[in-house]
Amino acid sequence: MLKPWLLKGRVETGCDEAGRGCLAGPVCAAAVILPHNYLNPDLNDSKQLSAKQRQQLRHEIEKNAIAFAIGVATNEEIDRMNILNASILAMHRAIEGLSVTPEFLLIDGNRFKPFPHISHKCIVKGDAQFMAIAAASILAKTYRDEVMTSLSTRFSKYGWDKNKGYPTEQHRNAIKQYGLTPYHRRSFKLTETQMNLHFG
Repeated sequence: MLKPWLLKGRVETGCDEAGRGCLAGPVCAAAVILPHNYLNPDLNDSKQLSAKQRQQLRHEIEKNAIAFAIGVATNEEIDRMNILNASILAMHRAIEGLSVTPEFLLIDGNRFKPFPHISHKCIVKGDAQFMAIAAASILAKTYRDEVMTSLSTRFSKYGWDKNKGYPTEQHRNAIKQYGLTPYHRRSFKLTETQMNLHFG
């Protein structure tokens, strides 16, 4: 069972993002405030769940959360400011979208820029430790998957309905054959000799 809070009695928001390692599409973040008495043994890091489990938990989270919001940074913003800064921007936008002002932010990962007037703590692998961060990871992932599935109807050759913009072999081969779309991150480079991502 994940931890329900870092400090009991405080209005804490969990924040996480999805899509940092993709070649196309936005990076999406979520901010979630859960009730202090909320317990759900199925909550986990979204990467450890099936798509069906994520969708089921998304409905549970949206129904039970005190507040939640999604923030997005576009592929153009990623190219302009780099993926780390864009991810943090998406998190800030999610926090700004909350209908309840949190007292503290639980941030997944090890890097964050302070949000005005709200203290925070970065927690590596926080989505496997705290319920609010796990809930945020699920909302961010399911929202972004919906965006990429929708875009795939216009760009079906790239297989985004299945790979969601990640650098699968099919996606890389489609880029080589058909070139880039307006949704590809042009600062992410793939060489012919290796399949690792490089940040330009």
